[in-house]
Amino acid sequence: MGDAPDPDLPPPRIDVVYYVRWRERIKIGTSHRPRQRLSAVRHEELLAFERGGRDLEQQRHREFADLREGGEWFRADARLFAHIVAVGQGAAPWESYARWVAEAYRDR
Repeated sequence: MGDAPDPDLPPPRIDVVYYVRWRERIKIGTSHRPRQRLSAVRHEELLAFERGGRDLEQQRHREFADLREGGEWFRADARLFAHIVAVGQGAAPWESYARWVAEAYRDR
C-alpha cells in the first residue's frame, strides 16, 4: 500500500473546477475544499471534477458564455454535457479527487 501520510503535515491543496446539475442548469465553480463547498451549493447531481483553479474556471465560463443563465449557472445543453463527459473521463468525480489527493501526498 504505502506509508500513511504524516499527520503533522497539512493536507495537500487540490483545486478543482466542479460541474453540478440543478434541474436544467449546470453550475461551473471552483474550490480547493470541494466537500465543504458542495455541501453549501444546491444541486441534484455532481457531474464531474476537473483539476484546476480560478483561471480554468474563468476559461470555462468564457468558453460557455453563450449558455450563461446568470452567475456561474449555465443552460444544460449537448455541447456542455459533451465537455463534462470528456473531462470526467468516465471516472466518478470523488474517485478522481481521491486519486489526485493520493498523488499529491505521494509526490511530496
